[in-house]
Amino acid sequence: MNQVILWIMAAGVVLGGIDRIFGSPKGYGKKFEEGFFFLGPTALSMAGMICLAPVLAKTLGRLIIPAFGLLGVDPAMFGGLLAIDMGGYQLACSLAQNPLMGQYAGIVIAAVFGCTVVFTIPVGMGIVEKEDKPLFAQGIMIGLMVMPVSLVAGGLVCGLSLLEIVHQNLPVLVFSLLLLLGLKKAPAAMIKGFTIFASGIQILITLGLVIAAVTSLTGLVIIPGMAPLEDALAVVASIGIVMLGSLPMAELLTRLLKQPLLWLGKKCGMNSISVAGFLVGIVSAIPAITMLKHMDKRGKVVNVAFLVSAASMLAAHLGFTVSEAPGMLPALLAAKLSGAFAAIPVALLFTKGTGAKSSAGKTLENSSTAGETA
Repeated sequence: MNQVILWIMAAGVVLGGIDRIFGSPKGYGKKFEEGFFFLGPTALSMAGMICLAPVLAKTLGRLIIPAFGLLGVDPAMFGGLLAIDMGGYQLACSLAQNPLMGQYAGIVIAAVFGCTVVFTIPVGMGIVEKEDKPLFAQGIMIGLMVMPVSLVAGGLVCGLSLLEIVHQNLPVLVFSLLLLLGLKKAPAAMIKGFTIFASGIQILITLGLVIAAVTSLTGLVIIPGMAPLEDALAVVASIGIVMLGSLPMAELLTRLLKQPLLWLGKKCGMNSISVAGFLVGIVSAIPAITMLKHMDKRGKVVNVAFLVSAASMLAAHLGFTVSEAPGMLPALLAAKLSGAFAAIPVALLFTKGTGAKSSAGKTLENSSTAGETA
């Protein structure tokens, strides 16, 4: 399966490259270029944490390993609290006692739960309109409710037993339950807390990048044990190569699925911008979140619930997995797709009768953000 996906990405590179040669008349060349545009933001968001991961694993391990050991849980699960491309994978693998559990926590859990905690919640609450924040919180809660579907599906594809998956995910499930209760009882305080947490992670990543860059330029070792910046940038470059093909292919998929999804939107009582949000979200969460203001109420909740599992599946997360752990690609896709499509009917059930007509006139064709990426 991995080779099939890599050949599909290679076909996307050819599609985007040829279109760019002729001035991008079909738009695929622009997506090809965005593969390189991702390099800067990707490096800023993850290079520093990759460099710091060995040091953090050694430092945190003194506390995490004994604490998780009392529960019989692999300390790798702690890495899943960070996003897959913000150090979650490296931290999980560094803490892991069982290499397979490190891969599972660093890819599957970090791409779903970690991404939601560190990225989707704080970034989304900073973008959405004030009146949409309760709907955003509701969508997050629904997405977290069905998240076990992602964790189980990804774990089974990894080769873990159902009992192992449930046992190893105890910290994640407890943390999710606390998050659900917090969002229900004190959403403003919870969002503020996660925003501060995400800002702290960003500061740590920046400090790691600064220290690694100084060491690379001068040879001065400020923190012993850090990974070289050149190694971190090699990971970023590998992701960029995948993006060259994944973004044109995602654009092609968006166009091919346009009419079926318009039909689906009508059946589900959502306007076409809401339907477009699904296609945008699997490429990048940020443009999908910015589109919420154009969606009807039902579409807003359903899209946010969908994003908990599906965010950035065909771009950053796919690129990272192909680069760092290609053998985990089936598990990543199984986790993201199962959780995302489980969230849709649940969110539709919770929002029955809430579809608004105010944006019904907007069409998928009018959504110029349908192919945008963060």
